[in-house]
Amino acid sequence: MKVAIGCDHGAFELKEKVIKFLQGNGYDILDLGCNSLDSVDYPKYGKAVGEAVVNKKAEKGIVLCGTGIGISIAANKVKGVRAALCNNTTTARLTREHNDANVLAIGARMVGDVLAFEMVETFLTTEFEGGRHQKRIEMISEIEG
Repeated sequence: MKVAIGCDHGAFELKEKVIKFLQGNGYDILDLGCNSLDSVDYPKYGKAVGEAVVNKKAEKGIVLCGTGIGISIAANKVKGVRAALCNNTTTARLTREHNDANVLAIGARMVGDVLAFEMVETFLTTEFEGGRHQKRIEMISEIEG
């Protein structure tokens, strides 16, 4: 599976660790930045990951910033993205099962490395349940226009 990943400066160190974790588990990575601790604007990276997922350059996406809030809002502005800010493995599992989320958002200042790895693995390996949830996904798509 190819995974697009992007972050701002506040999450650069965690992004690098997540990339190593994913590569160690056989995932292909599309690293869309940022590439240092120098201050950058998170909307650019949320948009880049969202577009990569929607344009099928990657199957799933991961966005990170200090809290995960700003970059998830930015990613969700891309039509077709369902980015979910998660803070534990339960939310990472349920957002895939119930919401068919295609982008995981993580707050680098909110969770530790091990929990971030566990959330990423849960998100990437959990399937959408469909069924009663499909109607709600279609309703979300209608909101987008």
